[in-house]
Amino acid sequence: MMNEQQVRELLGELQDPFLHRSLNETNGITSVSIKEEKNHVSVKLAIAKTNTPEQMQMQMKVVEMLKGAGAASVGIRFEELPPEALAQFRGQATAAEAQDLLSPLNKVEFISIASGKGGVGKSTVSVNLAVALARLGKKVGLIDADIYGFSVPDMMGIDKTPVVRGNTIIPVERFGVKVISMGFFVEDNMPVVWRGPMLGKVLDQFFRDVEWGELDYLLLDLPPGTGDVALDIHQMLPASKEIVITTPHPTAAFVAARAGAMALQTDHEVLGVIENMAWFESKETGTREYLFGQGGGPKLAEELQAPLLGQIPLGQPDWNEEDFAPSVYAAEHPTGKIYEEIAQQILKQFAEK
Repeated sequence: MMNEQQVRELLGELQDPFLHRSLNETNGITSVSIKEEKNHVSVKLAIAKTNTPEQMQMQMKVVEMLKGAGAASVGIRFEELPPEALAQFRGQATAAEAQDLLSPLNKVEFISIASGKGGVGKSTVSVNLAVALARLGKKVGLIDADIYGFSVPDMMGIDKTPVVRGNTIIPVERFGVKVISMGFFVEDNMPVVWRGPMLGKVLDQFFRDVEWGELDYLLLDLPPGTGDVALDIHQMLPASKEIVITTPHPTAAFVAARAGAMALQTDHEVLGVIENMAWFESKETGTREYLFGQGGGPKLAEELQAPLLGQIPLGQPDWNEEDFAPSVYAAEHPTGKIYEEIAQQILKQFAEK
């Protein structure tokens, strides 16, 4: 019959699958309980990220080791290491660990841009928010994760494709933002007809095989709704803050609440709500017309218990043929200034964490 010390010695050499440190080093064995009459061993383990395939592999290994050492039955519970413990290991990360975007040791902040339905301007917001953060001096990356409905390259006026060096993809940079998109790898705007598993591999490549360099923020333009791709991304990321986009229409806000609920259910924080197409303002009279009604954004923010980051009017950027980017607002444009204000609010929230 095993005792607690033997269990701790046996499991202590196992490595946290994300930190690549032993459970002894991370203090990852938080409790051990043994029922002698049933020869049953229960353990609680703390690792960097739970509810992942890596956790499942580790669970199988623990059961194998304990049963191999004589336990008749095994019970395992996992929990996540506290933020202060992860911060300690970030300071000890190797260069390779720090570069792995999906490692909890990486310092990049993920911001997912989500919506409950298509047609609310989620990609337009993603592009302009990324550009606004770059204008404020931040190192920004943008993943066009809307695999079926990719649009970011066209919106930003990108006419180049990424360079591939060996097994590494170099993202395209535009307006100070490093960009990767499925659109770079599809010829002649052909539709993507892949199924879930293939899409998961592409997303994994976007995280692991792209040479992002040093980033402060990585924005993800998620597909609308709560389908497989959005769920895969939520489960891939070590941690993410989410911004939910809606229009003022009550139905759009109702549907958008589902996207916010998915974030909360997958342990991601809702950073705030942006109401797009909030009004149309006449250039001649300055009169505001509320084409899609009013109140959707504030109502959604109240429901998700998150701040309303901003309200963006319906309009179109001023196009410049020499530097064509049909969806990017100039810094001095009134809407460009709104995006800068939203970006400043976001930076303030991160600074207060």
